[in-house]
Amino acid sequence: MRLAGPLRIVALVITVAVTWIIVSILLGGLGFPRIQQLFTRPGPGITLVVPTEPRARKYKCGLPQPCPEEHLAFRMVSGAANVIGPKICLEDRMLMSSVKDNVGRGLNIALVNGVNGDLIEARAFDMWAGDVNDLLKFIRPLHEGTLVFVASYDDPATKMNEETRKLFSDLGSKNVKDLAFRDSWVFVGAKGVQNKSPFEQHVKNSKHTNKYEGWPEALEMEGCIPRRPAAS
Repeated sequence: MRLAGPLRIVALVITVAVTWIIVSILLGGLGFPRIQQLFTRPGPGITLVVPTEPRARKYKCGLPQPCPEEHLAFRMVSGAANVIGPKICLEDRMLMSSVKDNVGRGLNIALVNGVNGDLIEARAFDMWAGDVNDLLKFIRPLHEGTLVFVASYDDPATKMNEETRKLFSDLGSKNVKDLAFRDSWVFVGAKGVQNKSPFEQHVKNSKHTNKYEGWPEALEMEGCIPRRPAAS
């Protein structure tokens, strides 16, 4: 009878050991690291490599591919309703955003040197309650080769007049003539462009298709713009 206690202990130890061996074999067979590796340190010159999921590489402004040489990488996002402001990124530099506190209702415009990509000036123009003459004074005197980045927020068009639309049309816009109350619009043009710009998106404000109540969806646009040749 005195042996019953020790025998129970021996049986328990054997049961635990067998269970440990079975679990180790099962986990190893399922592709998990062997249990003993969790409790041992690698020897000299040995490195344990833990596999990780490959991350998709991102390039300037988050583009999925790099731009060719002599091109400027950009990404733009229009405002979402009247809640989330627009963003304009160029060559991995945020030119305009809510974080920079330089965006506002209406048209958000960044003027950029088309040769070296340097920011010239960035301003927001209220097209609902502002003065359209402020916008006209900003875009009338542009120099040849100046790049013009435009992102709408809330309402881009109420205060627009014919001269404003013509100026943007001369910069390469094909949609500005139809731009209306609360439309979403992103556009990149240039002073002296010969053809219509390939960098433009426009979605109409329509109660039948609006993503947000009273506003259409936000627009995103990215791409590579060829640098302008330097003056000889």
